[in-house]
Amino acid sequence: MIANPIAEIRDAILQRQRFVITSHARPDGDAIGSQVAMAYALRQLGKDVQLVDRDPTPPQFQTLPGIRDIQVSPTVHGQFDAAIVMECGNLSRTGVDGFEKYFVINIDHHPGNSKFGAINWFDERAAACGEMVFDVIEALGVTLTPEIATHIYVAILTDTGGFHFSHITPRTFEICRRCTEAGAQPEAIARAVYDNSTMGRLRLMGAVLHNLEFEANGRAALAVREIQAVAFLKEVEPGTFRISLRSKGDVDVNRVANRFGGGGHKNAAGCTLNGPYADVRRQLVDELNRALA
Repeated sequence: MIANPIAEIRDAILQRQRFVITSHARPDGDAIGSQVAMAYALRQLGKDVQLVDRDPTPPQFQTLPGIRDIQVSPTVHGQFDAAIVMECGNLSRTGVDGFEKYFVINIDHHPGNSKFGAINWFDERAAACGEMVFDVIEALGVTLTPEIATHIYVAILTDTGGFHFSHITPRTFEICRRCTEAGAQPEAIARAVYDNSTMGRLRLMGAVLHNLEFEANGRAALAVREIQAVAFLKEVEPGTFRISLRSKGDVDVNRVANRFGGGGHKNAAGCTLNGPYADVRRQLVDELNRALA
């Protein structure tokens, strides 16, 4: 076990010049914020940095600084001294082939990390991977610029569900305070992330509400006062459903996701299920009932 993973990561970065940075497929705010913040920090140190993701940045994050630097590709190519992989339980979670040939620095806060890197820093206590990136940036002695601060704030804001989830600590707010002092603008970030729904997205939400189904005596469905867990099913291709799970309090949807080969956090997780909708629905309901029991 590494006594001081932050120091080991700091030293590994300072000793190397060329870096490639990635996070998980279908990136969320923590994935985007963490990797772009790290890229800005390394470039401040004079390092050469390439960002590679399997999937495009979601629309609500595309106005953030540095997003255009992210290359979307199923494969990573080039001569790099190290790969920094954020928010991934294993390398396959990136969706990008080729990272295994590099010196890998693995930074993650999700339960079940397989410790696939040459250096592995796993901290389940962190409210977001962005908190861990903040610690690395401090260790590197990098100036907290408005661009870095914005991405750290985005990472924390989104991975705490807008400061809704139970894994928030006083340090979470201390980092956000530091980021705000450095130039992050909470109001503008919140508007960009949460207030840019398209007409199509609003119509989709209307359809979801219209077809809402309740289970577990009304305790599983959508995020209203009485609901303790919710499962969103999206059929990405015939017979393949992408599942997003959210919960409140002590209801552990990460265990539900793990049951089907997925993962995440106690109150926010995801997985993929194959089969007819009726079968997928039944399997999910069974596991959610166990989580609610």
